[in-house]
Amino acid sequence: MGFAAFMAGWFGRAVRIAAGLALIGIGLFRVNGTRGIAIAVVGLVPLLAGAFNVCALAPLLHVPFKGAEVCMPTSASPAAGDCR
Repeated sequence: MGFAAFMAGWFGRAVRIAAGLALIGIGLFRVNGTRGIAIAVVGLVPLLAGAFNVCALAPLLHVPFKGAEVCMPTSASPAAGDCR
């Protein structure tokens, strides 16, 4: 749950947004043709995931889809609420 909490925090969200913008920029301005467009479209996934605080890999990691749910403290793990 530590990785999910990190990604739901402000720094993890900023990293996802920056990675998405980088992929979009590389796809549109550095790679020509269909491959560049495909890279730019793939870059939308981390960009939107960071902007809306969701985890596209949540089903694979067995964690909640919404970042706010990762940061909510529970009775079993009160420290889980420490997403900053």
